Amino acid sequence: MRRTHHDRPALITTAPENPDDEFDRRRKRYAIMMAIRAACVLAAALTYRFSIILALLCLVGGAVIPWCAVILANDRPPKRKLLRPGRIENAERQLPAPPPDRTIDQ
Repeated sequence: MRRTHHDRPALITTAPENPDDEFDRRRKRYAIMMAIRAACVLAAALTYRFSIILALLCLVGGAVIPWCAVILANDRPPKRKLLRPGRIENAERQLPAPPPDRTIDQ
């Protein structure tokens, strides 16, 4: 039976993060950013009488933060690169070298 790289156990240092933990982390980050957005909109509503510039800045923050929150919530960590196909790991799996007097024509 042929063994692939999936048959070997993953080292703890190279194991990917648990998908459930990753999803919870992204969901928490999204909730925090949306809470900041709600605070920005509320601050814009409370400060427009005193400073229209501050209210507009809070309003812009309230408009930009949801876009950033969605982008970051859907962002997954990059996939790890697999071993290159040309790389040989085991010398046992290599084909034997041809005899030196043999010529291979193409």
